[in-house]
Amino acid sequence: MPDATKPRPVHRLDYPTTGLLIIGKTSTSILALNKLFENKEITKTYLAVTIGKMPVKGIINTMVDNKKALSKYTVIKSITSTKYAHLNLVKLNPETGRKHQLRVHLSSIGNPILGDHEYGIPEKILKGKGLYLHAYSISFIHPFTNEKMSFKIEPHKKFNKLFPSHIYSDFQL
Repeated sequence: MPDATKPRPVHRLDYPTTGLLIIGKTSTSILALNKLFENKEITKTYLAVTIGKMPVKGIINTMVDNKKALSKYTVIKSITSTKYAHLNLVKLNPETGRKHQLRVHLSSIGNPILGDHEYGIPEKILKGKGLYLHAYSISFIHPFTNEKMSFKIEPHKKFNKLFPSHIYSDFQL
């Protein structure tokens, strides 16, 4: 293939975030996928476990690194916790793609992500389990075939210890 290049990601995930990542294998596909991101034609859904009581739905529209950033969230389920009082399984849809956006946004409303060493509450940092943030699904129209592409991947089993997997596998992408 004359256009082939070393496969590389067309977007990024924070280091401790698990989940889906789009990789381009040709220069043309990388450019086309980057254009889809630029035009906000790719929909990403994340799952996170957050600490503390929070409204069932919300929009967080605050600056991240002095740039406009917008995230929408829906609490799927909340549980009580001895150590954290309340934990929430939250579905997140970032409308922009700033560095650490979801982590900064959730922390800014007083609901940091469980295991977040950078933006969490120091006395409530979870040791050894990692960040409870997962890139769950991604959808877009293929730039060459015009076919709707939708992918999802279940979160790490550590999520299942708090919230049974059927809870997040049943909601719409």
